[in-house]
Amino acid sequence: MWVGCDLHLGVVPCLSAGIMSDGFEGLPKDFFKFFRDLEKNNERDWFQTNKERYKSSVQAPLLAFIKAMEGPLADVSDCFIADPRGNGGSMFRIYRDVRFSRDKRPYKEHAACQFRHMSGKDAHAPGFYVHLAPAEVMFGGGIWRPPNPVLTKIREAIVDDPEGWKKITRSRTFKKRFTGVRGDSLKRAPQGFDPEHPLLEDLKRKSFFAMQQVDPKLTLTPKFLKEVRGAFSAMAPFMEFLTTAVGHSFSLDD
Repeated sequence: MWVGCDLHLGVVPCLSAGIMSDGFEGLPKDFFKFFRDLEKNNERDWFQTNKERYKSSVQAPLLAFIKAMEGPLADVSDCFIADPRGNGGSMFRIYRDVRFSRDKRPYKEHAACQFRHMSGKDAHAPGFYVHLAPAEVMFGGGIWRPPNPVLTKIREAIVDDPEGWKKITRSRTFKKRFTGVRGDSLKRAPQGFDPEHPLLEDLKRKSFFAMQQVDPKLTLTPKFLKEVRGAFSAMAPFMEFLTTAVGHSFSLDD
């Protein structure tokens, strides 16, 4: 799930040597320790005191990861963007939007990034996603709570090509890596769709995404980049189906 997706991205630019390099050796141990400490001290005074620690232990290494994903992502699709800018790029900002929430904690207790389709303007566009929390690391992609006209296009695409959808999402390889398609759902069939349709559970979805979960310790090694690259490659048919369904190209050659 796109956990705590926020339309305002980044905090401040950070141009360390690690960011300028295409190499990625893994996240530092303090990456998750920072969030464990933040969970106990989720208040502005603590964060201001630890802001430089956030920049060096969280922001800089995650931007280095995003930079290192530019090539692997382009190998999957040249229509999705890995943007390593500290402000306005692929990395979600740490600040929570508490305006309409009862939960007034000012900071997210995880880090995340979205490699969004070049035609997308916000977190509701098709995209690949990486979520990093001390107790939960997952990555994959899909489309999170798109507006109703876009959602209708996806449902219609599934109705028009049910065998293609099943071939992608019910394959042994897909289910082994991602366990299947996820996303919050309606209680009943969406208006205009057959309540007896054999793929009704998919048609009721309001989001469509698939995620692979791994041991957080993997992120501390170079193997993390390789595993994310493999997951993104494995879900290319799924992402192509969704991207094409909403009227975008999956390749610049299309």
